Amino acid sequence: MNSNDVLFDAKSIRAKHSDELSRIERYRRLANYLAVAQIYLRDNVLLKKPLGFDDVKERLLGHWGTCPGINMVYAHLNGLICRHNVNMFLVTGPGHGAPANLANLYLEGSLKEFYPELSLDKDGLTDFIKRFSTPNGFPSHLYPGTPGAIHEGGELGYALATSFGAVMDNPDLVVACIVGDGEAETGPTAAAWHSYKFIDPKESGAVLPVLHLNGYKISSPTIFGTMSDNELVDLFGGYGYNPRIVQDSDLDADLYGAMEWAYSEIRRIQDASRNGKRIIAPRWPVIIFKSPKGMSGIKEMDGEPVEGTHRSHQVPNKDAKTNKTSLKLLEDWLRSYNPDELFDKDGAPKPEILEICPKGILRMGLNPHTFGHNMWKPLNLPDIYHYEFKLNSNRGTVFASPMEELGKYLAGVVKNNLQTFRIFSPDELESNKLHGVFKETARNFQWPLKEYDSYIGAEGGRVIEILSEHTCQAFLQGYILTGRHGIFPSYEAFLGVITTMMDQFGKFIKFSRQFPWRGPVASLNYLETSTLWRQEHNGFSHQNPSFINSVLDQQADNARIYFPPDANCLISTVDHCLRSRGYVNLVVANKNPQPQWLSMNEAIEHCRAGASIWRWASTDDGLDPDITIAGIGDVPTIEVLACARILKEDIPELRLRVVNINDLMVLEEHSSHPHGLAESWFNALFTPDKPVIFNFHGYPSAVKQLLFGRPNIHRFIVNGYLEEGSTTTPFDMLIRNQISRYHLATQALKYVSRSNLKVAAKANELANAYHHKLEEIQTYIMKYADDPDEIINWKW
Repeated sequence: MNSNDVLFDAKSIRAKHSDELSRIERYRRLANYLAVAQIYLRDNVLLKKPLGFDDVKERLLGHWGTCPGINMVYAHLNGLICRHNVNMFLVTGPGHGAPANLANLYLEGSLKEFYPELSLDKDGLTDFIKRFSTPNGFPSHLYPGTPGAIHEGGELGYALATSFGAVMDNPDLVVACIVGDGEAETGPTAAAWHSYKFIDPKESGAVLPVLHLNGYKISSPTIFGTMSDNELVDLFGGYGYNPRIVQDSDLDADLYGAMEWAYSEIRRIQDASRNGKRIIAPRWPVIIFKSPKGMSGIKEMDGEPVEGTHRSHQVPNKDAKTNKTSLKLLEDWLRSYNPDELFDKDGAPKPEILEICPKGILRMGLNPHTFGHNMWKPLNLPDIYHYEFKLNSNRGTVFASPMEELGKYLAGVVKNNLQTFRIFSPDELESNKLHGVFKETARNFQWPLKEYDSYIGAEGGRVIEILSEHTCQAFLQGYILTGRHGIFPSYEAFLGVITTMMDQFGKFIKFSRQFPWRGPVASLNYLETSTLWRQEHNGFSHQNPSFINSVLDQQADNARIYFPPDANCLISTVDHCLRSRGYVNLVVANKNPQPQWLSMNEAIEHCRAGASIWRWASTDDGLDPDITIAGIGDVPTIEVLACARILKEDIPELRLRVVNINDLMVLEEHSSHPHGLAESWFNALFTPDKPVIFNFHGYPSAVKQLLFGRPNIHRFIVNGYLEEGSTTTPFDMLIRNQISRYHLATQALKYVSRSNLKVAAKANELANAYHHKLEEIQTYIMKYADDPDEIINWKW
């Protein structure tokens, strides 16, 4: 095709490419027929006899309105792939457009590769159509059982950023992304339009966004659908794109030309960068595709227009199973596609119609990148012993920032894996003390910068920083699901922004296990830091550990939650998470300097066990304790150890065992979680019948939830965050939430007094002393706006 053709109008394109356009039109007529049939029919799928009530499904589910637009885009993408041998797949944003995607996957033969029974004949066709929205069949949105899908369609807003994540470090890949105009109203999509500013055309592929404007959501017009052409051009021009609106009366010809133009622009930008002539602030193409909602469907029903309105959004005539008039409308609708022209006598789509489908792995449903487990390769991880934080002879007397030490390790990960590992972070990497990674990399940003901007540039940066948790999450999902690795560090209080996205990913990996052709990809790794216990300066708004509970609610096969108590445990835990596949891993750790407890050898053993008795902190190595106090989280663990020191000095008659828990899931019964401790091991750690105080980082409900099935549950006391906080000092936060060393010591006296008479004799006197000590400390805090030296400089 002559490159000048991209400048021609639809009429000229029609004249020059009429044969190809006719094949595309016939193909999408077939795809539309299959989309309608999936929603409505259970039998008589070729209409060889008049349609009857028995031919209609009992439950009519699905979304028709978006399907014809998706089918048109899919058909023209097929044409583009065939003409230029493009390595491409499609991410479909409109949540419930699965009938269209499935129709195309069936026609191109991708479905048959994984569902051999869905053959291109009458039996296979009938089976295919009957499966839609039925138990154990295909749902109305995309999911892991859909070949070529890396995006769960159940929640809107993330298709575009997921697409950009997929093309990072995949220089030969083009991801087409259909963004529905309803989805375009979401905040995540609004931020995601900036994603191309993080795409280096030299090292990464390209995204071709297609904004599908059909004008309506479920029951009202869309914002974008009501905007004028000038407003749309101004908006996307302001974003930095080069927009082209497709709306000619000859939509096929107009879209054909737009696809050619867009691909030529992509290649122009990439070729310039790859030939050493980088274009500063390139204007990437975006296609704004305007089509009537539900086009080719029912025009009018009950005196109301349907095509081109919100009434076509879902199932236009839902009573076709019981109403003769609706049934007649459905039959007329289906016959309007002239099925006799589409299928041969054996019920197979006519071969000449399928000629526009790409072959082999060029089919979008078989693109290798959409099967990330096949693309996955293990990271070349550095030896964690090179990053050991060395203790002196007295543990707990040397301070370090766990996150700062982890940053040095992550720099080694980056150095060894320059094309397969990225860090996706809101604008918090340096705030979270991970600046050590800048020894080996920088932030990736493609737009013009000031000469004094540091650690940021257009080439080679492995860090993506954008102040949008949604976009970071979607980038990471697209990157992981196409076979690579990454980590998402964030302030604890704001990870909750992407809770539903994490849920969607958890569902995706859960369902993926049902399909042998969907192997595990790298785990989704969260690093939750700037935690509530050290957010006293930012105040109450920055104190929220609820993301822990959200991950905890994931199915046991998915969720892993870790609370490393010091730097070496943090490095060991993250190293483990980066080696893992198929999980949602949450690691919670602080960034502030704090005492360090374990050598690297000890940390590895502790993390491998998930929880262990810290004999050196216990009475008589923890043998025969009156009570166990367990720390879960670095700050709560410091208080546990400070409590242990207080009790050892003040009341040596009290026998104490100190336990630290790195893997939260050990608390759950083994039958409920693979990391859960069997009853015998649980009792070995916590005794069968003595009281246990848990000093927990987050909401007490999380630990209580895990302990629920354990025997003698009444013996467990759980401390944690009680939603008490303000702009105050770190120790005052502990006091307000009743997890301080003095609260723990008082609790221990209370519960041990019931069984140890020697302790009972001193308990009241000591409890009063601890109460007065807390009052004294709070008076100091109110006077000096700081914690006393005995707290700030406390060492083991």
